[in-house]
Amino acid sequence: MWIRLTLSAALLAASCVVAAAAPSRVIILRHGEKADAWKLCEIGQQRGQALKYNYLGKDAAKSLFSEDNPPAFFFAITLHTMELATPAVASWGKPVIYYSVLPQDKKKFTEALNDRTREAASNILNNPALNGKTVVMVWEHKHIANKALGEKYQREAAVTLRQLFHLDILPGVPLEWPDDTFDYFWIVDFPENSNVPSKFEMVKQEFGKSFPKVPSNDWGEPDGLGADSGCVK
Repeated sequence: MWIRLTLSAALLAASCVVAAAAPSRVIILRHGEKADAWKLCEIGQQRGQALKYNYLGKDAAKSLFSEDNPPAFFFAITLHTMELATPAVASWGKPVIYYSVLPQDKKKFTEALNDRTREAASNILNNPALNGKTVVMVWEHKHIANKALGEKYQREAAVTLRQLFHLDILPGVPLEWPDDTFDYFWIVDFPENSNVPSKFEMVKQEFGKSFPKVPSNDWGEPDGLGADSGCVK
């Protein structure tokens, strides 16, 4: 919590003297497969390690970062997202900026996710300290994109990253993040000195033979995990 509040205060101070602008790139992914409301199952934990070695960690084999633009910050919102991000983040020697939402009553949990998602999106889109940087958001999938959730709360305010980042103006952005899909990145690019997105790309996580138990199903297709996997839906 202290890290989140300190970053927010620093970025807010910077915004008073420099025009607001977004990062050059925001990489979005969801948490790993879950064991329960508090932790990832073994396969979800393996996904975290696989992401470290293949895409998100320092010196990753298929790194999503360029040498001149490494990840500036990693953001997380739940215990599941924090657990997934930790192996990659640790390889960079960085903290996770945690918009903390803990398991609780379903209605209160959703409302807390709404509030923290809005707060995170506002900080990321409007704070010049992130201008030109690359940031990673490991998020809860319904608050990345969910048509029913977005419509339910739209009179109050936008609650999904799809809405808050105005991804509806770009072609090819799905309306929903499917329940069985854990293995994709959404990569959103912003032009210099702008918080209006200019490009969207989906990248599938593929780990080959190094992590054979980690699903790599196509978007919207079943992940193939049964009751014996130790993971819950």
